[in-house]
Amino acid sequence: MTLSGSQEQVPDDAARVKQWTEGGESYTLEFKSEQRERINDRDLVEAVVCLANGSGGVLLLGVEDDGTITGSRPRHESGRTDTLRVQALIANHTQPPVSTTATLVDVDDKVVLVVHVPDSPRVVGTSRGTYVRRAVGADGRPTCLPYHAHEMLAHEVDRGAVDWARLTVSGATASDLDPLEFHRLRRLVKTATGTSDHVLAELSDEEIVSALGLATHDGSVTSGALLLFGKDDALARFLPTHEAAFQVLRGLEVETNEFSRAPLLRLAEELFARFRARNSEEELDFGLLRIPVASYSQTAFREALANALIHRDYTRRGAVHVQWSEHQLEISSPGGFPGGIRVDNLLVAPPHPRSPLLSDTFKRAGLVERTGRGINRMFAEQLRVGREAPDYGRSSADHVVAVLPGGPANLAMTRWVLEQEATRGRPIDLSDLQVLTELSRERRASTGELAIVLQRSEAEARRLLTRMVERGWVEARGEGRGRSWHLSAAVYRALESPAGYVRTRGFEPLQQEQMVLQYVEAHGSITRAQAGDLCSLAPEQAGRLLRRLSDKGNLVMRGERRWSTYVLP
Repeated sequence: MTLSGSQEQVPDDAARVKQWTEGGESYTLEFKSEQRERINDRDLVEAVVCLANGSGGVLLLGVEDDGTITGSRPRHESGRTDTLRVQALIANHTQPPVSTTATLVDVDDKVVLVVHVPDSPRVVGTSRGTYVRRAVGADGRPTCLPYHAHEMLAHEVDRGAVDWARLTVSGATASDLDPLEFHRLRRLVKTATGTSDHVLAELSDEEIVSALGLATHDGSVTSGALLLFGKDDALARFLPTHEAAFQVLRGLEVETNEFSRAPLLRLAEELFARFRARNSEEELDFGLLRIPVASYSQTAFREALANALIHRDYTRRGAVHVQWSEHQLEISSPGGFPGGIRVDNLLVAPPHPRSPLLSDTFKRAGLVERTGRGINRMFAEQLRVGREAPDYGRSSADHVVAVLPGGPANLAMTRWVLEQEATRGRPIDLSDLQVLTELSRERRASTGELAIVLQRSEAEARRLLTRMVERGWVEARGEGRGRSWHLSAAVYRALESPAGYVRTRGFEPLQQEQMVLQYVEAHGSITRAQAGDLCSLAPEQAGRLLRRLSDKGNLVMRGERRWSTYVLP
């Protein structure tokens, strides 16, 4: 078959296709065989719809289920495949039209038709009305399943195509809204400190609904209006997925187990009141003052709770859970992260609320950060009071789980942070707090390891660490790829652990040389790896140490390169 189409083949396309086929089918990769006959246009379009309703991906025509490349068949009368006509066929037979990119790739004299499918924010169907979605079956293999109406709604809400709070609630009327909840919003706005929208306090109930973007042209009640201002019985009747629980666990025993379907503003206040009643404090001497250090940061809990209430998936059943156990506080909510947000980028990804209207209401009421960086504030406030950072590691596609670690606070670190902030006249940045906390726990870390903690590139991490060195907070050891970082002597003294600095800093060059010579005297020889283990050095640093001793005449090298050993003259 002859390659055709307007798109020029990239030289490494064949290697990429081979890599895909060797890895097997996945959620974003689909194989279609054309060994016996050409796949018809209807099946081709449905395969594209399936991927578009997942997370997008790549469709390979001419590949068997086991990854064997058998080649695709010509799709047009000329005996060739015109990739532009393939793209037009897909766009003309999908609603809304899906803009794909089709290429032909020659792999070992067999041609594979590669169709790149974008992740669609809107639900996609075929022009014949077929709706399917990508899924992983019980056997662990990817498949296409029928797309149900509630799943379609969740898809568009997750990707920001639809704001769930703007949808109207059939049967709900203005009488289902509680005037007391409008008064609550006005009170919150008036008492908030500098972050709220004080104009809301002067508006009528109807004007508030309109100002928050929750009004409709025909006067229907929206999900957002009902969720914020609805009466309890109306919420239970019209929005049965809305529920929250406050639970206190003592080992395996449940000490408190309270469920509520209250409207959001009241629910947030009630849960926060329960939190404050249980949140014990330690006292820290700071100059002439005694500063209380709470078991959990109030700011961190408020932001975590607001995120759970605002960003949960209201198309799914299940409650927001606040679980207080002996060693941690856990806030979980139904539904995964909104589109584009993952555990490894949640500190740096642009804000992407599942419901912009609910998020905006909480900001205007002064309940959360107006900058949209509430997650960053959570992390910073936990670290400032000597606690570990929030942990989202147990989150999945079905739940977002935020864990605030408890246990004894690092009061020495808290005191040092407060002193630095008082001296500098402003809070320490989150990234600085992350590095300080990580190094105080791990003693030493490489640039790559710290970049993962910061969720930034190694170049960004290196610039940050260089600034921290200039401030006298951090010191570097080694060079190039073997460079590591540790807290400075001044910070260790402030943390009341000067011996920790000596252990972390390691041995000076003369000490390292004496240790190596004593090792060779005792054992007859030493390798680069053994020298690295002995002196806690990277392989490159150990090699330089041994070469330095060889140049001085203290040692003689035998062998070459990686097999070389060093002995006494």
